[in-house]
Amino acid sequence: MSGKRGVEFMAKVVGVIGGSGLYEMEGLTDVEAARVDTPFGEPSDEYITGMLGDTKMLFLPRHGKGHRLNPSEVNYRANIYGMKKLGAEWIISVSAVGSMKEHIKPGHIVIVDQFFDRTRGRASSFFGNGIVGHVEFADPVCPDLSGVLYNAAGKAGAIAHRGGTYICIEGPQFSTRAESTIYRSWGVDVIGMTNIPEAKLAREAEICYSTVALSTDYDCWHTTEESVTVEMIIETLRNNVKTAKEIIRRAVPNIVAKRECKCASAMKYATITDRSSIPAKTREDMALLLGKYL
Repeated sequence: MSGKRGVEFMAKVVGVIGGSGLYEMEGLTDVEAARVDTPFGEPSDEYITGMLGDTKMLFLPRHGKGHRLNPSEVNYRANIYGMKKLGAEWIISVSAVGSMKEHIKPGHIVIVDQFFDRTRGRASSFFGNGIVGHVEFADPVCPDLSGVLYNAAGKAGAIAHRGGTYICIEGPQFSTRAESTIYRSWGVDVIGMTNIPEAKLAREAEICYSTVALSTDYDCWHTTEESVTVEMIIETLRNNVKTAKEIIRRAVPNIVAKRECKCASAMKYATITDRSSIPAKTREDMALLLGKYL
């Protein structure tokens, strides 16, 4: 294969899921919009595709354009399935968070490496409907991608922290002071509302996943600071989003084309259900994720 189509065929494919305040990517060439159908419903919005150098980029606004979906309304399964269908092997999640540690100040960046799930009732797996499976999730982010993002953050001039636990609450309300104080006592580093089940589904889709967490405020545990408000978050986000875009721009060229992490084969031994017992419709719906193993 040669020419432009050949370049696209050989290109790395990196997805970006943008959180609050990040809805598009500048600097892309060959920009197009793609609407993707999935067996799990509609994604948050259409995907923006384009080239950043020799890398194909996929961008999806997590909350939809105009921020129409609250964290509980986001169709995480459709979003990740759509990324997989468009060829993504890496996903960079950009998310606004509250800081649970004094040294993580508003405006800082955290490349988290652990999650604590406090959500309720969100569809958190592609398995079900006649097929049972379990993936390893002890280390929920890709160490290779996280390392690239941390190095890029330093080169972008950000104050970045490598590692930390992101506690994901249901929302859309912010925490009470009692909740915030208890979460802090558990040793978590940042608090947000969106990265679970996103990270779980990315693992099931065998996509490398890592988060650029943008600290916008101290959560309400910090009694010497004002209680968190939407106005406060938006003000800090304006600067954080600019930094996040620079981190992505610097990180993408350093993402290796050949993956050697465990993310790429996470589903190899995941399926427990006897192959002959899987319903035909479920087998069809899961073909993109499990076809090579079934």
